[in-house]
Amino acid sequence: MAFDKVISSDSHVVEPPNLWQDRMDSAEWGNYIPHLGKGGDQDSYDWWFVGEQRIGATGSVSAAGKRFHNPEEIIQAGVFEDIRPGAFIPAEHVKDMDLDGVYGGLIYPSAGLPLFGLEDPRLSRAIFQTYNEWLSDFCSGYPERLKGVGAVVIDDDIGHAIKTLHKAKDLGLSGVMISSYPRDGERYNLDMYEPFWAAAAEADMPLSLHVTTNRFGGPQILKDGKQALNATDRCNNDYYVRQSIGDMVYYGVFDRHPDLKVVSVEHELSWVPFFINRLDLYYIDRPDVAAYRFSGNTLPSDFMRRNVYHSFQEDALGIELRHHLGVNQLMWGSDYPHAESTFPESMRILDEIMVGVPNDEKQKIIGGNAAALYGFV
Repeated sequence: MAFDKVISSDSHVVEPPNLWQDRMDSAEWGNYIPHLGKGGDQDSYDWWFVGEQRIGATGSVSAAGKRFHNPEEIIQAGVFEDIRPGAFIPAEHVKDMDLDGVYGGLIYPSAGLPLFGLEDPRLSRAIFQTYNEWLSDFCSGYPERLKGVGAVVIDDDIGHAIKTLHKAKDLGLSGVMISSYPRDGERYNLDMYEPFWAAAAEADMPLSLHVTTNRFGGPQILKDGKQALNATDRCNNDYYVRQSIGDMVYYGVFDRHPDLKVVSVEHELSWVPFFINRLDLYYIDRPDVAAYRFSGNTLPSDFMRRNVYHSFQEDALGIELRHHLGVNQLMWGSDYPHAESTFPESMRILDEIMVGVPNDEKQKIIGGNAAALYGFV
């Protein structure tokens, strides 16, 4: 029987202020433990800090619904007291899913996303392990409806990264994020990553490449509550994930690890058909620049329609092009409770972007594909 429930393949928590301070060793990490603080004498907003570095805001990450009625109120800055309770209380999160017509959700962080940009991998490992344990607790009361996606740094100690992957699975998490693009001077075509790809495939843990998780150089937050990433940057946020997926495809990661699953999260869809076309073109016509040869008669497009998934919000054009992407690879997500979220209008928006889509394909895209990949029942 086809899965007939709606799953958000991209939902979020907003981490409570004491998440890391209550759990990390203050004697070892001190002020480098992620914490909320004010921006200065003239700034009454709450900001996330690591040491003296301001790394995140509390405004737009909790502005769900404002885009429909009060878009002028959406700013990066905010105070934690204004955050919707469902962002950090599991029972309230489930109530909001019910309100929005959503059965289940894949849970990602908010403050945790730009933490991939920290330069010290030791600190990042401690932060992410703490977050993974907290996320496991968050989801544990509703295991059929909430499935967490943990976080792991993979660029400096592959052995530790594999241990973190296995620990995440032991904690009941359903996948892990890696940075959407690795640290400066490295790419996901390097041999150093091979043991991790193998471990993820064997553990059946999908790897997510979520927007705003580049390894170095997280978004810069300005004092007035605006973000250094402007509208042009946001319109091109698929650039780095294309680089990473292209490296994985062209250098044989999926050829050597056919069970590995990679998910592009919050980069939308419309760019993917042209990207697939280019992957095949250069593989066929330019073996001088695409030197790795796949087994059999396999083409890059075969890996894109077997190993790579795409979580999107409301890309109607991408839905029109769905057969060029592969219907089985598409997964809708609400992005709750962020400013871009479809909450609480998700069902209306899904009706609009799914016009003309046969019901069997619609059920896959709005829930069935995510259920199959992550084990919702």
